[in-house]
Amino acid sequence: MIVTRFAPSPNGPLHWGHAYSAIVAHDLAKEAGGRFLLRIEDIDGPRSKPELADEFRRDLEWLGLEWEEVPAQSTRIGRYEAVARDLLDRGLLYPCTCTRKEIEKLSPRIGPDGAIYPGTCKGRLLDPSKPAALRLDLDRALAEAGELTWTDTIAGEQAVAPQEFGDVVLVRKDLPASYHLAATLDDAADGVTLVTRGKDLFHASHVHRLLQALLGLPAPQWHHHALLLDCEGRKLAKRRGSPAISDYRKTGEDGRAWAQRLRQGEWPVGISRA
Repeated sequence: MIVTRFAPSPNGPLHWGHAYSAIVAHDLAKEAGGRFLLRIEDIDGPRSKPELADEFRRDLEWLGLEWEEVPAQSTRIGRYEAVARDLLDRGLLYPCTCTRKEIEKLSPRIGPDGAIYPGTCKGRLLDPSKPAALRLDLDRALAEAGELTWTDTIAGEQAVAPQEFGDVVLVRKDLPASYHLAATLDDAADGVTLVTRGKDLFHASHVHRLLQALLGLPAPQWHHHALLLDCEGRKLAKRRGSPAISDYRKTGEDGRAWAQRLRQGEWPVGISRA
């Protein structure tokens, strides 16, 4: 059975890019007689606003989508901590106290997440008295996991090659888990078999497939769909104030009609797809 999910963070309203992503995940599951899940990713510290989760549910209902809701990330913190401790004990994580600005000064290489970490803290032991992120020792991880592949339903089979991320952060200084660790664990716990998300996260799947191998988790397939862009050719984003679909909902627009337009490739004014 195909199981997909939509996993928004309640740190800002949903925009049309979110709507499109939810519709893609919903339709792929429903057309195959599968399950479409809603998971609220609410561990973003003070930026998470619980009241937005109810807005998300209203937005999805307005679009005519049907879903099953699974436990939010905030209920799973103990699991993240246990897995991080296991990876640390296995020598696959190390503490890092470097700031983003320090990394940008030290590293000339740029990857999908910005400046690639140059390994300044590699080999350092954890000191509980000092706040530190925990990074994946990529060389050790790849040596332990061996050769791996993953499959995208659009791009086909991919050889795992996460080197462009460097030693990624799996536990942040201020949060119990990074996106890479939390999403990987949550998808496995929820039985997700087809991970649907925008193609801007295509490269992150190399990291997630590696983590699945290290943790003995099942490997789903992936479906990286096109992105919706604003009039300047930028991906829609909460931080840029992209139009909230709740504004359309609250003015009495027909959400089901809008969902059909998105399915047919008709975008709101000022938005395109790439």
